[in-house]
Amino acid sequence: MEPFELLLPLALILCLSKLLGLGAHKIGMPAVIGMLIAGILIGLLKYIPWEPLQNALFSEYVSNALSIMSKIGVVLIMFSAGLGTDLKDLKQAGVASVVITTMGVVCPMLFGFLASWLFFPAETVLQHLFYGAILTATSVSVTVAVLKELGKLNTKVGTSIVAAAVIDDVIGIIILSVLTGFASGAESGSAVGWDWFNPNAGMVVIKIVLFFVIAIAVGIGLRKLFDILERRAPHNRRVPILSLTVCFVYAYVAEKLFGVADITGAYIAGILLGGTLSETPYVESKVDQMGYLFFSPIFFANIGMNLDFSGITLSFLAFGVVYVVLALLGKLVGCGLGAKICKFSNHDSFRVGLGMMVRAEVVLICTEKGVQSGLVDPAVYPFVFLIILISSVITPILLKWSYNREAKKNPPSSDGDQPKEEEKEYAPASTGSALHN
Repeated sequence: MEPFELLLPLALILCLSKLLGLGAHKIGMPAVIGMLIAGILIGLLKYIPWEPLQNALFSEYVSNALSIMSKIGVVLIMFSAGLGTDLKDLKQAGVASVVITTMGVVCPMLFGFLASWLFFPAETVLQHLFYGAILTATSVSVTVAVLKELGKLNTKVGTSIVAAAVIDDVIGIIILSVLTGFASGAESGSAVGWDWFNPNAGMVVIKIVLFFVIAIAVGIGLRKLFDILERRAPHNRRVPILSLTVCFVYAYVAEKLFGVADITGAYIAGILLGGTLSETPYVESKVDQMGYLFFSPIFFANIGMNLDFSGITLSFLAFGVVYVVLALLGKLVGCGLGAKICKFSNHDSFRVGLGMMVRAEVVLICTEKGVQSGLVDPAVYPFVFLIILISSVITPILLKWSYNREAKKNPPSSDGDQPKEEEKEYAPASTGSALHN
């Protein structure tokens, strides 16, 4: 095969992904949905029995090349997410955000675990846990946009959601790292039933901890180096280039030497080079330009192109329906309960649960890692897509309904009464990482 044969499928993917991504954005949904639909539409072309078309778009060479580029896209997405995670937000996050995040991780993971265990009791505990881990991801970009439109972003609900989303990212990555680490370290047949604490388990934990310790220690030195580079050459292209170098090295070392997911290495690299460095916005903009201009659309479209419904049996269909429902309820119940524990009103607790319910690219990335590690059935992809689609559609509708309903019940009085406590504005939290989720 000649390299030029890859150009036509790339042109089709980029053009259709951009058009449908813009269309999704226009109607208030994440561009990710448009990119996935673009991939599904391209994938349907494989059913047209015309050999030149099949050779041009679906040859083994094209499939392998797109798969490699989509993996680079995943790494860049997670690096960008790390750059947008401000460590100051983690330090300043109140008790409420921590409680909301904790409940919002525990409940979905428990629900996903139980769904997998009930429908597939013969599977391993590690597999059940991974189905649960997929549901822990959240993406509040849609929620932030709606709250901003309603003028509620800087309220108690808005700031709690944004801060909780930042913490959610970190916890989700740690869970993913541990599970993929156990998957790569497990001996064949040793993870059956509840007997998954194999002799390699201790070494897996040591390697994961060692990775984080070394990554942070090296990262502290890198931050000092980047501080020097920023002072000597502000807004110079060498800074983004060296940042990408760090990202790729961290991703490679994480997977190759420590058995930790490559996306974890990329995310940690982003956190260490982001937040408080003065050049972070500049680096982040350059990474986004490269990622979302080329590699990220390929990742999302490639998932859509490879959706396979042949593995969906009646039992798996039943599981998928239950899985989607529990995915939505997990965040709604977990985060809502966490807010209620922290003395939020019933209305605001419901809004917090709604706001944290939305999923986007991170849930796809977690699913991809599960499929690659052999812990997740590829037939779950259509249902994960449904989770993204349904949560992105119903969250804005229900949030607006909730606030409009309250406004009708409590119209502003003519004597200029002050808003209720839960409606008072709070200090705005950084939405950088949330908007990149």
